[in-house]
Amino acid sequence: MNASKIVVCPHCHRPNRLPEARLGEQGRCGHCQSPLFDGTPTTLTAASFDRHIERSELPILVDFWAPWCAPCRAMAPAFAAAAQQLEPAARLAKVNTEEEQALAARFAIRSIPTLVVFRKGREVARQAGAMDAASIVRWLRSLR
Repeated sequence: MNASKIVVCPHCHRPNRLPEARLGEQGRCGHCQSPLFDGTPTTLTAASFDRHIERSELPILVDFWAPWCAPCRAMAPAFAAAAQQLEPAARLAKVNTEEEQALAARFAIRSIPTLVVFRKGREVARQAGAMDAASIVRWLRSLR
């Protein structure tokens, strides 16, 4: 029996089942035909957040940030670089706390940037403060 994982499309937010052996290939969404992995963080909103967190079988690293936050803006290129290194083993996503205040309140985000790792719908780790790409990658890989 071939092992597979459910991966939520970053474009249409619908779940796709992929064989684990093919995660590294350039898979496309079975619904919208967009790439499932493009090496960039996915923007999550209140409408799409739960679908990704609850349905995806990949670990999801969420950056809770705000546009007015200088450390958040400084970390954005490092977070994008980490996405290129970590996909398809993990999905990196961003939540703008100014636009998604209910999500920030739901997860008790007190300082930004805050990175939160989710697995199978549950928070498994949290780190506040800006990090460089190597530190993000090392931290997420240490949680396996």
